[in-house]
Amino acid sequence: MKKKNNMTINQIEERLIEIKQEREELLQEATNIKDAFLTSYEIRPSGRHLLTIGEELIQDQFAAIVELVKNCYDADSSSATVCFKQIPEEDCLEIRIEDRGHGMTTDDIVNKWLVPSIRSKQRERTSPAGRTMQGRKGIGRYAASILGDDLMLETTDTMGQKTTVYIKWESLSKYEYLDQITIPIRKEVNNNESGTKLTIHSKLSENMYWSDKTFNKLRFELKKLIPPITDNTFDSNFGIWLNFENFSGSSIENGKEEILPYPILDLYDYRISGKVDANGKGLLIYENQRVRNGVIENIDIDYGSTDCGELIIDIRVYDRDKDALEQLIQRGLKDEGTGNYVSNLQARQLLNAANGIGVYRNGFRIRPLGDADFDWLTLNEQRVQNPSMRIGSNQVAGYVHVESEEISGLEEKSARDGLKSNHSYDQLKHITREVLSELEKRRFIYRRIIDLSKPNKKIERQLESLYDYSSLMNSVSGLLKKTGLSTEVIEEISNIISDEEEKKNNTVEEIKRAVAMYQGQATLGKIINIVLHEGRRPLNYFRNQIPNLRFYIEKFNKNPDVDSTERISNLTQGVSDNASIFSSLFSRLDPLAAKRRETKTTFSLKEVLVGVAAVFEHECKKENITIDILCPEETRFTGWRQDFYTIFTNLVDNSIFWINEKKVENRFITIEVTAQENEMIIDYTDTGPGISDDLLMSGVIFEPEFTTKPPGVGTGLGLSIAGEAAARNYLTLTAVQNDNGAHFKLYTDSEDSNV
Repeated sequence: MKKKNNMTINQIEERLIEIKQEREELLQEATNIKDAFLTSYEIRPSGRHLLTIGEELIQDQFAAIVELVKNCYDADSSSATVCFKQIPEEDCLEIRIEDRGHGMTTDDIVNKWLVPSIRSKQRERTSPAGRTMQGRKGIGRYAASILGDDLMLETTDTMGQKTTVYIKWESLSKYEYLDQITIPIRKEVNNNESGTKLTIHSKLSENMYWSDKTFNKLRFELKKLIPPITDNTFDSNFGIWLNFENFSGSSIENGKEEILPYPILDLYDYRISGKVDANGKGLLIYENQRVRNGVIENIDIDYGSTDCGELIIDIRVYDRDKDALEQLIQRGLKDEGTGNYVSNLQARQLLNAANGIGVYRNGFRIRPLGDADFDWLTLNEQRVQNPSMRIGSNQVAGYVHVESEEISGLEEKSARDGLKSNHSYDQLKHITREVLSELEKRRFIYRRIIDLSKPNKKIERQLESLYDYSSLMNSVSGLLKKTGLSTEVIEEISNIISDEEEKKNNTVEEIKRAVAMYQGQATLGKIINIVLHEGRRPLNYFRNQIPNLRFYIEKFNKNPDVDSTERISNLTQGVSDNASIFSSLFSRLDPLAAKRRETKTTFSLKEVLVGVAAVFEHECKKENITIDILCPEETRFTGWRQDFYTIFTNLVDNSIFWINEKKVENRFITIEVTAQENEMIIDYTDTGPGISDDLLMSGVIFEPEFTTKPPGVGTGLGLSIAGEAAARNYLTLTAVQNDNGAHFKLYTDSEDSNV
């Protein structure tokens, strides 16, 4: 029989206390064991850490000087002076950067300047005088390490206390850890004005970096450091000076020169400027200085949320042909040194030096955006695709001013070599290109109107005039009559010329047919995406199911069972169905893919229009776009069926693009045919964004290479090809003003009617 536990309540409480003590002892023992295996260590940067900041995180010596000039601005100085001095007797090149700012106290030196990567400026975003601070990373001051072998810092604060620090950069690498380095600091009181001077030395005989070429590059960097137009985030009273002392044996002139923006910036041919708020809305101003007293145009924009904050944009564009350069010089482009007008060559050199669209924050440029050889907007790539329309990087100068990193999401790289690649940066590029495209469209229209771009005449007219010998015949006949030749001889010579004209014009007809064929194939190229999209599904079926078909055929050959028969039947039906898709697709495109120019025929107009709509059937269904064709069944036309496919394929392709691009709610395309006696009118309308009045008035939309589509999307050939195809059939294709979308009218005169 089991013995009962007769523990009292007091005994139970005592036992619980014992268990608790045992538990605490076990926990302490476990802690002791853990501590025996874990040891804490401090992170100690090496002595070379400061050198690494300068060598690895500062891009080059230009970037180093730019960083130190920015520090002068942050110090509330009225100016920054960059001085280069040769001391041949000491084999020394001295670089000095001086400012007249508020200086630093000894406490600032010890607790801020000597502490790498401290972000005091990130916490204090404005200077005592109210300037927006430039520094953020806490490394700019160590840029001096790549400019020379040492650094002498002399700074006087507003109370008259001067603090001097001297650093020999190479000596830092001798220390194993950064906290072992001691920097001597000297303090004294003087009567000097507040300010800071950095003095840097290197061996003159070993310094091969600085030359006439690199000094010109430095001028460029300093000139482009400050934008041509500033806003309230930048103190325009800040000046930059470049000084040379004791230079000999080179083209460098001793003396002090003020760094000013390139004078060419005010003498632009075209300009677009304005503000885009964070919601993508704003007002742009377009100007054209090629026209005396030209009208200034206001452009309302709405790009949707920018995702990169508010943007202030100012872009100037220059034509670089001979006439444009001469006009640029006449507007006042003079040599800064002599005051004389520059030559055409000098004007080109100035454009080469000043070009580029810079990105600025708080008044200062973010390198290398805006450098002539850093085409961050890929302008040259787009210009190759459409040279008449697009602007190249060597034609443009200007800036985009962005907000702080916190607001815009546009983050600078620590190495001061641009912006980090992220969504905000992609949006900055997209919106800047959109703004520039507004200028490109207006410039294109202007140049077409005044024939600057030497546009081609309509191809048909060119070919017809190529071998028109009527003026030659009249001239020859008149000349022969004066010589006294008989009428019979003159007529015989005229007949010879006429025969030659007829032969040449037969050749012209062959060329016309070839041109028409190539234009049809160019149109076919525009809809190749439809071919790829609709053909992918049946192609995948063939690729995936044909091996299965082989498998069941082999199985059936070995054992003719019912299951194999059914599977083979289903697979062959699938092959047949998908082959029909291919057949239908290619038959819809067949009129555009002819290898030879078909002969003129009489055809049903509705049949052609329905065929064009069928080409876009899948895409329209996917995008919920309806194509309505209102055409009497009996309407027939005598001409080239292929040309009608070309005309309406281009029109429909454009409509689908713009309806999707602008996210139109009502999505319709309507083709309405009206035919009476010998006259036919086809009204083509859509519910897209329509065509602006200035484009309609100029007729530029039918010119080759003109497009309002984004770069890389449109070729600017569609409407030009459509116009040519219409003209071949004695039809006129025009654009009509319509507030509800695009409206094109295709019509024929009764005299030349083929209806």
